Amino acid sequence: MSLTTPLRAPAATRAVDVENLSVRSGDRELISDLSFHIERGERVGLIGESGSGKSLTSLAVMGLLPDSLQASGTVLLADDERNLIGRGERELAGIRGSRAAMVFQEPMTALNPLMQVGAQIAESMLIHGTQPGRRAADARALELLADVGIPSPAEAARAYPHQLSGGQRQRVVLAIALANDPGLLVCDEPTTALDVTVQKQVLDLVISTVSRRDAGLLFITHDLAVVGETCDRVLVMNNGRVVERGTIDEIFTRPQHPYTKGLLAASDLAATDRNGRLFTVASAGDYLPGHAVPRMDRIAVELAAETVVAAEDLTRVYRSARTSLRAPRREVKALDGVSFSVQAGDRFGIVGESGSGKSTLLRLLSGLDQPTSGSLDVAGRSLVRPRSTDLAALRRNLQIVFQDPMASLNPRMRIRDIVAEPLLNAANLEGGTAMSARDRAAAVAEMIDAVGLPQDALERFPHQFSGGQRQRVSIARALVCRPRILVADEPVSALDVSVRAQVLNLLADLVEEYRLTLVFVSHDLHVVRYLCDRVAVMRSGRIVEQGPTESVYRDPREEYTRALIDATPTISHIQEMR
Repeated sequence: MSLTTPLRAPAATRAVDVENLSVRSGDRELISDLSFHIERGERVGLIGESGSGKSLTSLAVMGLLPDSLQASGTVLLADDERNLIGRGERELAGIRGSRAAMVFQEPMTALNPLMQVGAQIAESMLIHGTQPGRRAADARALELLADVGIPSPAEAARAYPHQLSGGQRQRVVLAIALANDPGLLVCDEPTTALDVTVQKQVLDLVISTVSRRDAGLLFITHDLAVVGETCDRVLVMNNGRVVERGTIDEIFTRPQHPYTKGLLAASDLAATDRNGRLFTVASAGDYLPGHAVPRMDRIAVELAAETVVAAEDLTRVYRSARTSLRAPRREVKALDGVSFSVQAGDRFGIVGESGSGKSTLLRLLSGLDQPTSGSLDVAGRSLVRPRSTDLAALRRNLQIVFQDPMASLNPRMRIRDIVAEPLLNAANLEGGTAMSARDRAAAVAEMIDAVGLPQDALERFPHQFSGGQRQRVSIARALVCRPRILVADEPVSALDVSVRAQVLNLLADLVEEYRLTLVFVSHDLHVVRYLCDRVAVMRSGRIVEQGPTESVYRDPREEYTRALIDATPTISHIQEMR
């Protein structure tokens, strides 16, 4: 696991050689003397938290750095001794997409929304001249769509990006990247926004296509478990430097650098510290790879036996717009006979893929939509054709933390005003009595402290915080009115693994401290396993399985539940296999 500069690979076998790569912004060095090589057929992972320099590395290798940044060093591609650093845009444009290609994190931003996807794949080949004409390029585009596992390639080729699912769009981006048989494929967080089962499909596809084409792979992610199942070697990056490098076996079972140990510990949802909390990068001193600390029994929240959420045969039907004047409106059952209950003090998890009905169910629970049929009572109020007084009581008793904190926080408001805003409405407060400005300020200060932010954070704006800090602000805003029920909608899916551990620990602490009932929604059953005592598994608008989380996790009755568990790579499983 030496950090010395690797020997340059022979030109005939290399996919890329990077030597002494540095990236600067004025006097500030963002990447420092980075060196690595990847041979044809080899898969190398580059891991680290947000801000570590991973994405900048990929952009530098592809010649995509913005003009405000300056790169130095050497980047050599297969069979070429000319340095990519310093080449002009015209020359780089001829290289990108042909000899080196990239798959970005968000496929919707990488695709042209006004072009059919088949035409976009064909365009890549026509630009680089790898097909003799439009007809040949169109035919090859269909073959590529089939190669990346898209059903009905001819139909998909005629579709626009918005007509495809997230997983299908990512497959299209991969088809474009592979269209000209590049020797190097760079994947920058290609599965972050995907469901676990779709993620597994895309990862399997990347591995198989790279192996079949004997291309080199640079796979960039913050998820160590994904790297463990995808790559042969790993580079660990922190603050613009590689702090450790080695094989998967070396990094995952015998890490040397404290930062690597911290990332492993924070990624391992099967391990907890002596206090029953997930390890973080800062608290990873007692973590031993492959030796998970047994889970502590969770402290029970002793509340009066009361059903706070009761759903019976809940159905929600949407009617699509007519495709023509005479065509009937198609009915879509987003929820189909859903029944469950949540007791006061429960930690109730809802798990399922996109399209399973999770979001529709949350809209009903929060009073933002109404069921087509069935019954739904939340905090003693019926949400079937609710009155304004019912909705006011619901707002007082139930609050939501959303997946994307940046989208749910007003960018023009200071944190002080964002957290205090719910307190301005007396209907949100117990007894319906308005609070004085002094009492509001005290409540906000107390809550900011409770979520682990400094008091000077109150004077800042959302863009001045990291993603994990913004999520803490969202939690503070949700809890400032002291609701009885907290609904968390995928609150950690977009966070780095180390920040994810911090936010999950925070939620667990606050649920105990404020005696909350938690409804936690996720596509990741491993996250739900740590945080929740009971779980319901949803598929196609139905609950297909529910029960105690450990029972469902260890002995799932449904094949779909088993598939969700198996599709998510875990640190502990990879360590057991080594």
